[in-house]
Amino acid sequence: MHNSSLDIIYADNKLSLIFKGELTLYDISKFQKKTDSIDFAKYKTAVLDFTNATHLDSAVAIFVANLEKKFASNEIETETVCDKRDILNMMALVKSQKSRYSKKAEPQKIGVLEKFGRVIYYKYSLFVFFMAFIGELFANWLHYISSLKHIRYKEIFFEINESGVKALSIVSITNFLIGIVVSYQSAYQLKIYGANVFIVDMLGISILRELAPLITAIVIAGRSASAYTAQIGTMKITQELDAMKTMGFNPYKFLVLPRIFALMIVVPILIFVADIMGIIGGMIIASIDLGISSTLFLDRFGDVIAAKHFFVGIAKGPFFGFLIASIAIHRGLSVEDNTQSLGANTTKSVVEAIFAVIVCDAFFSIILTKLGI
Repeated sequence: MHNSSLDIIYADNKLSLIFKGELTLYDISKFQKKTDSIDFAKYKTAVLDFTNATHLDSAVAIFVANLEKKFASNEIETETVCDKRDILNMMALVKSQKSRYSKKAEPQKIGVLEKFGRVIYYKYSLFVFFMAFIGELFANWLHYISSLKHIRYKEIFFEINESGVKALSIVSITNFLIGIVVSYQSAYQLKIYGANVFIVDMLGISILRELAPLITAIVIAGRSASAYTAQIGTMKITQELDAMKTMGFNPYKFLVLPRIFALMIVVPILIFVADIMGIIGGMIIASIDLGISSTLFLDRFGDVIAAKHFFVGIAKGPFFGFLIASIAIHRGLSVEDNTQSLGANTTKSVVEAIFAVIVCDAFFSIILTKLGI
């Protein structure tokens, strides 16, 4: 136990605070209660008297410094009375540290050239990281397919179920509605020219070759790209990827490649289902609006639609799947250690995946048209 006290003497416009004894952290609460009762507006000067104080720790020194700041804000002049060097040194140390950290850093002015340089460096860093990702991806890919024992069948089938089987309903409904919309909009124009039967030709080529693959890829990009980025990004934030590397597990072998292989396998299958649902939707509208029976529709479909249109659409699947999975995983690995970065990269992965799919589809259309396929 130690004896300490704070006496406050009020005299006209002068306020005297007399500290006595060993002043420590345990005294601050009772000192605070006493100082809270002071009416600062009544006084012009204040005296802090430490003549009878034997010791003062850093906590009380901070309390006194805050009290002096409060006096100053109320335009009260403060005088300190103390003949002990250790107490004065402690109070001076606290004041110097408070002034050091209370200074606001002046905003740094950045010139146009420096801003431009920072943007270029940021883009360069992104490019280097992307190239490193591609290099590591293909290096692990070659090792992955070099032997059947390296393939993680369990993980691949799990991702096929998550990204393919569970997406079957939304892909089917979407393409069924696309078939209905395209058929309905086309029927009006075809009836004008009496070319009702040509709706089969138009639907067959447009759905098999372009619409079913593209719509399916966009749905998968919105569904799986966001999921992959969120999963990988969360694992990076929680340092699970670092833990895997520490334990000798290759994240590319266990996380990256199974997801890429799964999408490359499942997207062509989903495109096949999308073809069927799109044609069914178009056939229903052709029957209702144009009077073309399902038998006539299917007969003409088999006669005029070449098998190459079906295979062209299916062949796009692995490329779309690779692009979607690669972009999503790359964005997941780009996540920094905060949730804001996770949200931003998840959004970017979906947008970039859809954009990449559309660009890839455009290249397919141009190249295959030039080749006459």
